[in-house]
This record gives sequence, C-alpha cells and structure tokens, in this order.
Amino acid sequence: MNNSVLARWRSSAPYLLSILRIVGAFMFMQPGVSKLFAFPVGMPPNNATAQFLSQPWIGGWLEVIGGSLLLIGLFTRPVAFILAGEMAVAYWQFHFPQSFWMVVSQGIPAALYCFVWLYISAAGPGPWSVDAVRESGTRPGNSPR
Repeated sequence: MNNSVLARWRSSAPYLLSILRIVGAFMFMQPGVSKLFAFPVGMPPNNATAQFLSQPWIGGWLEVIGGSLLLIGLFTRPVAFILAGEMAVAYWQFHFPQSFWMVVSQGIPAALYCFVWLYISAAGPGPWSVDAVRESGTRPGNSPR
C-alpha cells in the first residue's frame, strides 16, 4: 500500500475513535431506553419496563445517562470506566452462568461493550467531543480564547 495512503489512514485514527464512541454510545443507550420507557419495545417477555430500584432499572439509568454523556463526549474517561464495570457485571452475573459459550449465553454484546468502554476510558473521547473542546479552551469553529 502507498505510504501516503497509510499515513492518511493512520492520521484518521483519532476521528475514528470519536466515531466509535458516538456510534457505540447511541447503540448502548437503546437497551436502557427499552428498560426504562419500553421504547421502542419493552423488556421480554411482555414488553414491560424494569421494576423501580431493581438491578435492570439501575442498569437502564446507567445506560441512558452514561450513554448520553459518552455520546457527546463529556466526562468520557470516568463514565466509560463505570460503564465497562457495568458490562462486566452484566456478563459475569447474567450471561456466563448460562454457558461458557458467549453465543449460547447471548453475552457477546456485554463482553464487547465492556472492552470497548475500557479502551475508551484509557484512550479518551477523541477530537469530536465536549471534553476535547473543554481541554483545548476553544469553541468549535472558533480560535482559542
């Protein structure tokens, strides 16, 4: 592959990190909205919402609030770390006891989100984030203050 193509591809990594965070957060919020508001569908088996103060209810709020913060890239590192922990608990408490095989236990999303959020907690939000704007002291489209 041409070196200039490789260099351009490598230089896009910070922006792809932002895209991973944004798309992942948007998808992550959807089960939380489903648990809390039964939108667009509720929880199986009867399309219900999570019972107040139950573990799924708490998880739903973590997914909605944490996902919203990750979507805009605000407090990204600590929020991503907390959500990685939530997904680790979800995997080990609910999925792993059903089967060692993730495809059988339906634990692939929980395990994958755990490691994606863990990576983002270390890598940061990328350039397209509120955190990046706050750290640089600039407003999007403006010069430094």
